Amino acid sequence: MKRVNICVMGCLLMLLPQLLRAGEPFVFTTAWTAQAEFAGYYVAKEKGFYREAGLDVKIQHPSLTSSVYHRMQTDECDAGMFALMAAMDLVGNQQADLVNIFQTSMNSSYLLVSRWGKNPLKQKGMKVAVYNAEPNYLVKMLDKREQMGFKWIYFTSNVNVFLSGAVDAMVVVTYNEYFQLLQAGYTMKEEQLYRFKDHGYNIQENGVYVKRAYFDQHPKEVKAFAEASRRGWEWTAEHPEEALDIVMKYVELDNVPTNRVMQRLMLQEILRLQQDAKSGKREFRVRPDMVKRASGFMQESGLLKREVTYEELMGKKANQ
Repeated sequence: MKRVNICVMGCLLMLLPQLLRAGEPFVFTTAWTAQAEFAGYYVAKEKGFYREAGLDVKIQHPSLTSSVYHRMQTDECDAGMFALMAAMDLVGNQQADLVNIFQTSMNSSYLLVSRWGKNPLKQKGMKVAVYNAEPNYLVKMLDKREQMGFKWIYFTSNVNVFLSGAVDAMVVVTYNEYFQLLQAGYTMKEEQLYRFKDHGYNIQENGVYVKRAYFDQHPKEVKAFAEASRRGWEWTAEHPEEALDIVMKYVELDNVPTNRVMQRLMLQEILRLQQDAKSGKREFRVRPDMVKRASGFMQESGLLKREVTYEELMGKKANQ
């Protein structure tokens, strides 16, 4: 009889993760289409880290017609990825009650690249190409603070508008368009690059957010997702080529026009950006000083109606 009971208990323990996942899945929407920028999340799913944490995670990718925020508003996902300033914009200007539950980026990846080999800050009134799918906070702050008088040229994808000479400069990130320009054979000199992080604008980027109601009602799921995601990113850093195998699977499923060389470069840069500039470690946290700096810059530039604090982004009540 004891032997039977032990067997039953053993089976129940084995089934515990499945029993925990018997409810609704945890739906997570990334910031863009499938790419190495999200490798750690793909790894956490494919290696079973989410499953072992008791979660049935479904990873979505947004589209031009269905943004991350739209999917959260319409309850099509439980968690969504936003850059820190985008989240602050939603919280401070649109009263979106968002809480950060996991942070990957520790540094700004943004560059302003001059098409004509000149210092971007010496070209007032130039035409600047910016993605129409994002608010482009840093370059708009720069434009106002330095009184540059930039003229915005909005585009949806790739770097052709820049290479063709249709614009004078372009906003790029170091893990994507920067490498696209290099692959296209475009040579960049340091003097034509404005690295925002080197000029006092080092603001963290992507993190994962949920609605405050979800944060309050599902603390175990939130914690489990964060811990399993961190495990996925740590595994990715230790096994980059195996992680790339997983990334390419998602890229192919999403029909993304790219290649493994590009995705390897992207992953290397993403992992570098995860290392905090001060500690040199992957801390996976929002830094209070960066929130304060970003809030001040955004208010000064008219991009934020009120101060957004670190405490509210972390879901802490006023009296905590």
